[in-house]
Amino acid sequence: MKAIVARGFGPVADLAYADWPEPEATGDRVVIEAAAIGVNFPDGLLVEGRYQVKPTPPFVPGMEVAGRVLAVGPAVRTIRPGDQVAALLSLGGYAERVAAPERALTRLPDGIDPAHACALLCGYGTAHHALRQRARLARGETLCVLGAAGLTGLAAVEIGKTMGARVIAVASSEDKQALALAHGAEEAAGYGELRDTLKRFTDGRGIDVAFDPVGGDSFEPLARSMAWNGRLLIVGFAAGTIPALPMNLPLVKGFSAVGVFWGAFIEREPEAYAANMTELMGWYRSGAVRPVISGSYPLAEAPAVLARVLAGGGTGKLILTPQTSSE
Repeated sequence: MKAIVARGFGPVADLAYADWPEPEATGDRVVIEAAAIGVNFPDGLLVEGRYQVKPTPPFVPGMEVAGRVLAVGPAVRTIRPGDQVAALLSLGGYAERVAAPERALTRLPDGIDPAHACALLCGYGTAHHALRQRARLARGETLCVLGAAGLTGLAAVEIGKTMGARVIAVASSEDKQALALAHGAEEAAGYGELRDTLKRFTDGRGIDVAFDPVGGDSFEPLARSMAWNGRLLIVGFAAGTIPALPMNLPLVKGFSAVGVFWGAFIEREPEAYAANMTELMGWYRSGAVRPVISGSYPLAEAPAVLARVLAGGGTGKLILTPQTSSE
């Protein structure tokens, strides 16, 4: 079968579309024929050697796959051949077929788009965990979302709205701000004069919960905009620089800086993760959340698609499919 292979750590342009061994349904493992493969920012960091985890090359990147079960191992109890599932992986997703342990699978409701299923895993899963477990977002609180037009940001906008928050979206262009407003934000703004903007939007009270997957220069103005008992969620550093937090700010303003590491959460708290996925799927079926799929591309084009994700500036979710025709 074909897969996207990293022979070593380096630029995503060096990834190869190459033959790779067929996966096997041994033990508790399930083999899935991929219908949709999610592309995520951490995939690129992994390939470049800049992620928290550094696998031994050669390896196949990719953490999200949705498709049909082809075979199950003898220890599998709840999944059968023919089931439609989504798999959350540590590696191996950029391939025509993948093997995943039963515990990593979510059985999909009838009629769910496989691309949407991929989006609900990492992007929506991260935002959901951040707001549900880490921030404990309460109805009526004010939530500020940076990077609000990207997949994780849009997820935070939709989930925050569903949880009853007043959502302020921050994005780099008017088109992106309009997208966030269409997905539930009540206010939207750019990054310029961010502190003054947030002060105006909150009548000087400040932000209860801030969702920041961006970092960089916007971090300190955001920190200075926090309300008493606020929670500043540190989700990622898409801007490319890891900011420093002047520690007098949380002391004087009485807010908490809260790290969000979704990968560690699903390993350490599998029952809470399963409950989150059940809630997300329920919201999806009700129409409360609806991922934006901004492009679907052949698996062979993964290096270019991943480069686009790393460059930033996109909206919604990008998907790979094991077909040969372009979007």
